[in-house]
Amino acid sequence: MSSYLGKNLHVSIFGQSHAPAIGVTVDGLPAGERVDLEELDRFLQRRAPGRDATATPRKEADKPRFLCGLTDGVTCGAPLAAVIENTNTRSRDYSSLHDVPRPGHADYTAQVRYGGFQDVAGGGHFSGRLTAPLCIAGGIALQILARRGIEIAAHIQAVAQVEDRPFDPMGERRETFQQLKTASFPTLDPKAGEAMRRVILLAREEQDSVGGVVECMATGLPAGLGDPMFGGMEGRLAYALFGVPAVKGLEFGAGFKAARMRGSEHNDPFTMKDGHVTAKSNHAGGILGGITNGMPLIFRAAFKPTPSIAREQDSVSLSRGTEEKLSIVGRHDPCIVPRAVPVVEAAAALVLLDTLLDAPAILKENQQRTV
Repeated sequence: MSSYLGKNLHVSIFGQSHAPAIGVTVDGLPAGERVDLEELDRFLQRRAPGRDATATPRKEADKPRFLCGLTDGVTCGAPLAAVIENTNTRSRDYSSLHDVPRPGHADYTAQVRYGGFQDVAGGGHFSGRLTAPLCIAGGIALQILARRGIEIAAHIQAVAQVEDRPFDPMGERRETFQQLKTASFPTLDPKAGEAMRRVILLAREEQDSVGGVVECMATGLPAGLGDPMFGGMEGRLAYALFGVPAVKGLEFGAGFKAARMRGSEHNDPFTMKDGHVTAKSNHAGGILGGITNGMPLIFRAAFKPTPSIAREQDSVSLSRGTEEKLSIVGRHDPCIVPRAVPVVEAAAALVLLDTLLDAPAILKENQQRTV
């Protein structure tokens, strides 16, 4: 299975949803970086299940245990490894899925790919549960980036047809970022958040689910990070973000709206500010030719509705070759978008730190500017 990412920072995710533990290894972290474990715990709790009526009732502590890579809370240059124990599993809820796959889930494709040897309990290695160790690595990357003046935050931009206000493409105040990171339901407009919650709870009552969009912004990035063509910033972010279960679409800056704009509208005019090149607008989303241009980096990730729903659906029996009805039992999120917000931040942080390690001279210059 392709469960690793990174060019300079090698991140590998392991485990299954109902295995004794899940975990992550990270090779290539700079030595001498202090990890604030309390801050990391707060970040992980934003993703953890069982904390809200809009999420799955499965409760997990999601407390990481570090096996190596930290000495007195500081990275020591050795590969870092951490595990999270699974303590609240109900594997019997999934016993029939080898034969009757869930529509919209990876049960059928996994059966074909792995010949029936895959772990179906909780979705196995295909489960969103595997985003917990991703958040361990990403949470550490967020701390390292913040010390270099780079901040990342995301919010729920949409749930079903309900939309939050978008990020200002020219940037947001640091206070706004902090508010999002401490909010139980991270939206910029509280009224939009209330409406989204109602939509999610209604879907749960109707034994259904809804999807949505997470918008993410990174500020403080220097110009010059990334490469053209296949090493471009968009491609590297896409590689990581499409590894997050349920992501079905991704756009940067103006995104698909750019297709309906003229060049005179979409181009971001350059200007000088405090002796540095900047732009008067940010339709490019902070990236030109696969390389950062110094403007805020902005992207949006679209998440499909949770495929595991209690409403009766059509499926088939793989052993009998007959059509079957399927009602899914178990504990599932009626909408994964609220818990996906820190996951998107984590994936973005890992890619941006990995890309910074490509360009130590740019990294050093940016660090000196923020001292």
